[in-house]
Amino acid sequence: MQFALTLEGVCKSFGTVRAVDNVSLAIPEGSIYGFLGQNGAGKTTTLRMVMSILYPDAGHIRVLGQDQPEAVKDRLGYLPEEKGLYKKMRLGELLTYFGRLKGMQAADAKRRSHELLHQLGLGEWIHQKCETLSKGMGQKVQVLGTLIHEPELVILDEPFSGLDPVNVETMRHLILDMKRQGRTVIFSTHIMEQAEQICDSIFLIHRGRKVLDGSLAEIKSRGDRGILIDYDGDGGLLHRLQGVERLNDSGKQAEIFLHPDTDAQAILAQLVGRLSIRRFDLREPSLHEIFVRCVGEAESAQGKPRAH
Repeated sequence: MQFALTLEGVCKSFGTVRAVDNVSLAIPEGSIYGFLGQNGAGKTTTLRMVMSILYPDAGHIRVLGQDQPEAVKDRLGYLPEEKGLYKKMRLGELLTYFGRLKGMQAADAKRRSHELLHQLGLGEWIHQKCETLSKGMGQKVQVLGTLIHEPELVILDEPFSGLDPVNVETMRHLILDMKRQGRTVIFSTHIMEQAEQICDSIFLIHRGRKVLDGSLAEIKSRGDRGILIDYDGDGGLLHRLQGVERLNDSGKQAEIFLHPDTDAQAILAQLVGRLSIRRFDLREPSLHEIFVRCVGEAESAQGKPRAH
């Protein structure tokens, strides 16, 4: 297997704070890889080291087969967490400028910028200034600026942040299309549902330390099977069920994890006639459940209060 990115024992500190602590990873070429964790867990610091914006205090990073990540910067696309556009520039000019920064010839950069804007439904905005764009449109333009030079490895730091549902769907399709084109995509998020929908593999980091990594299918298969229900009614009943070990209740949907000797039918019998059940499925745990459980275990191992 060929790897687009490997990290070996990478560490980074800021003063007395260890932001990244002995992290090792191997990310396969052509995959979608999710960097997951709470805000401040170390995701952005790790990505900045991959991009040579920061340098590790210890450990080794290899990008696209190169031991010096700076040597392959023009083969990378990076969308930072702090996003912004030059408001007075016109869209076509801005994307052409981004292409030129990545070493493209002016004519090629202009042609490619117009192609991308048309593909994403922004063709009529080519000559408009960036200050006229909505937030979602601006986000699309920034992603196109990341892709204009056709990078092999694309790194997106919180790409879904602040997007409405329509633009979340657009972003999801963009990421999936990158994979279809053979690119490797790494994106960070603290929203588990986004990663669960599109990632091949994930890396979970907590307080700078790797908690787990691997293929999504493998990670979910390790967890306890549970019951997923969609319901209407007083969810307080769920907290009084007999035989339940853990419960994730979001109001209209809940995950229920049972004691080993509890039968799912016994749970259903307790619910019938007391809640309106629209779905009752036996299924693998969600990524949210795995995240909460792993973070809780990590906190306990470090002798710290459990995060909520």
